[in-house]
Amino acid sequence: MTQGRDRAQDAARLFDGERLTLARQLAGLRKNQLAEKIDKTPTSITAYESGRKRPAAATVAQLAMALGIDPDFFLPSSGELQAASAPHFRSLRSTTQIARDSARAYGLMVIEIVSSLERHVEFPTLDLPTRSVDLDSWEVDEPQEAARLVRSAWEMTTGPAGHIVRLLENKGIFLAFTSRQISAIDAYSFSSDSRPIILLNPTKDDYYRQRWDVAHELGHLVMHADAEPGSRDAEEQANRFAAEFLLPESEVRSHLPDRADWRHLQVLKEEWGVSIQALLFRARRLGVMTEQAYKTAMTTVSARGWRRQEPGRSVLIEQPSLLPRAVEVLDQVGITDYSLANECRVPIELFRIATARTPNASFPNEVGHKRVTSRLTVVP
Repeated sequence: MTQGRDRAQDAARLFDGERLTLARQLAGLRKNQLAEKIDKTPTSITAYESGRKRPAAATVAQLAMALGIDPDFFLPSSGELQAASAPHFRSLRSTTQIARDSARAYGLMVIEIVSSLERHVEFPTLDLPTRSVDLDSWEVDEPQEAARLVRSAWEMTTGPAGHIVRLLENKGIFLAFTSRQISAIDAYSFSSDSRPIILLNPTKDDYYRQRWDVAHELGHLVMHADAEPGSRDAEEQANRFAAEFLLPESEVRSHLPDRADWRHLQVLKEEWGVSIQALLFRARRLGVMTEQAYKTAMTTVSARGWRRQEPGRSVLIEQPSLLPRAVEVLDQVGITDYSLANECRVPIELFRIATARTPNASFPNEVGHKRVTSRLTVVP
């Protein structure tokens, strides 16, 4: 009890209002909801978050309890969080501000985890070619050129791309699943001064669509470091990037059908690891399929319920391995996930979700997961 009171007093003395905002958003609470939980006014919460007023130690303890965190969470953080860009969300209109705030807060916590783990583990060197694309006056082929640049720089062989998640991780890009609390948000991405991060939706268990999501977010990281997130042009460009990255025009044009040949599309789907809808999108964009043929095909897709569940064999989604493997390696030398979570001041439940191989897994060290080789070593 005394130790807890001392920690609350320390947190009160060095209280960082931005960390309170982060904790509140992580919990998915509005200011008035948090105020009600600790018997304060929304004005008081605003004052605490803005730094105009510093809460007493007793109030810090109440805030920590209401938000399910340790009082140490409110201590000032490293510069990594301030250096993070705004996240790229697929659609700003289809998600609430509360959901976007929660997703942003979760992503910042993952950045904190990565920064903390990097003190113990040597991760792959970041290798991310970039090509800025002007949102206002971009040429139609620019996103495709950006995708070709990346494929060339990464020396990707001809034919279908392999394990996309593993490829990006070996280039120093981090991927992690989010919690179900923010599963209304599709995949999204962050850039920061240290590492780019892609967050994956834990409820999307479609292998083909997940690969498109990853390629789409890679497009944002390559092209839109300084762009305003959520614009229609940026999303269109990211889709064009993903199409060229996964389905290079020089290799697939001659294989795409000019009409809805479902059997042939099924073969291409399994060969290239993309959905039937992505193949139809590509065929239309490359002019192989007319606009009318595309619309007719998509009408059939909708009528058969394929927009959500396409036919074909089920394939397990690709799993992140860089963060899970780091936790496993450190556990082997006596550094537990509890101590790592405490070090980066992230709730243990969130830490375990972010460093898990599978969506919504509580423990990243579960028996039975096949280990994927990642290029990392323990820092002495």
